[in-house]
Amino acid sequence: MLHRIAIAAVTVATASAAQAQDVGDASAGEQLFNQCQTCHVVVDDEGNTIAGRNARTGPNLYGVIGRQAGTVEDFRYGDAMVEAGEQGLVWDAETFVQYVQDPTGFLREYLDDSRARGKMSFRVRSEEDAQNLYAYLASVGPDGGEGDGDGEEDSGS
Repeated sequence: MLHRIAIAAVTVATASAAQAQDVGDASAGEQLFNQCQTCHVVVDDEGNTIAGRNARTGPNLYGVIGRQAGTVEDFRYGDAMVEAGEQGLVWDAETFVQYVQDPTGFLREYLDDSRARGKMSFRVRSEEDAQNLYAYLASVGPDGGEGDGDGEEDSGS
């Protein structure tokens, strides 16, 4: 029985890593993250800065992949982001790529609320760039590209 559980865990982790690798180019995403570091950082659980400067406008993006939206402790999210997280929004390839291309539009559609507003004003210009950012953030997360996808808070966005 324990052997089956271990095999299942490896299968899920491998599938998650493959998804991150299939979504975009992490190296290109690292270059693109230069635009994001005005507002965001990637700081691991031990306090090591992986990317960014000391920005605090946006949440720490360490562990964002697979995490429930709006759950970084001590970050003041907008109401729409908190509500989306409470309704089950988890950052995976599809939701992340859509969100970063049009944050307010994504939240309005997700919440079915034409008055919903996102606090992030920056938009990623292309789907390819959004996919590359996703791949990069997955590669620097706690699982190194194997976002757990369980929706539980890891420590970031």
